[in-house]
Amino acid sequence: MPVQEVPEVPHSPVRVTVIGECVADAFTDAARSGPGELALRVHPGGGPANTAVALARLGTPVAFRGRLADDVFGRLFRAQLAGSGVDLSGCAAAAEPSTLAVAELDVEGRASFSFHAEGTADWQWTEAELGSVPPGGADGPACVHTGSLALARDPGGPAIEAYLAAARATATVSIDPNVRPLLVDPAVYRERLPRWCALADILRLSSDDVGHLFPGAAVEAVCDRFHADGVPLVVVTLGADGVLASLRGERIAVPARPVEVVDTVGAGDAFTAGLLHSLGGRGLLGGRPDALTPDAVAGACRFATGVAALTCAVAGPNPPWAEQL
Repeated sequence: MPVQEVPEVPHSPVRVTVIGECVADAFTDAARSGPGELALRVHPGGGPANTAVALARLGTPVAFRGRLADDVFGRLFRAQLAGSGVDLSGCAAAAEPSTLAVAELDVEGRASFSFHAEGTADWQWTEAELGSVPPGGADGPACVHTGSLALARDPGGPAIEAYLAAARATATVSIDPNVRPLLVDPAVYRERLPRWCALADILRLSSDDVGHLFPGAAVEAVCDRFHADGVPLVVVTLGADGVLASLRGERIAVPARPVEVVDTVGAGDAFTAGLLHSLGGRGLLGGRPDALTPDAVAGACRFATGVAALTCAVAGPNPPWAEQL
């Protein structure tokens, strides 16, 4: 079915900084594979990088803080990010190679990944590297978004946490854990999530993330757990079942938008971008979200589901441009 029209959101002048990894997503291509060989098609990916691209394409000014290698994949990342309008001036030049993920799609377009990530560029942040672009001040971002593997893996994860602690003095903090149990034991996420919730204003997870973290637990109970740890807004994307948001314990349900799915790669990242773009357009980013209301959350989630649906309608993490909405 076609995507329904996405509600219009005012253009937002607020700036967002995204910190995290770039990953080369290599998909098996059976049609181009011959005897004894396996053809791959490679898309620039990585959850935080996807979110930065989607924000820029929607019209939010966004700066990406990543460690980019000078290899074939690093050049692919730079082209994708810069070509989408992302500011790369805060990126670090990395001596280590880029991270590679090889993906297989199931019949519903969901991807399973095998990672080639040991010793790669994305996880090596130091506080000195991140501190080279201070987060605060009058010209600082209204929102800092991070998460995924860069926040969960050492040695760089603690450096990002320190950056968030400084940034939240003036910026709204958004985190997407994006649990990847093949690379990081879910126990590590469970141990760190209370700290992340104490830093974050917005926590966005998928139902798969919830299942990895707390098998068998109800989504509502997990939301309450995160509220108790300090985060006021928890948003859980449920695939075809839509979205459940919880604002300080008040639940908001938003249905999914119908779409003919090509694959779901990058859909959650596009949703996060749509959510932040919509909140920024409503003047709700910048410091603590004390003015956030259930109606505003519902509106932002409706917009974000449309952005995610358009991403599902094309191959790979290829979020829509504003004019496509």
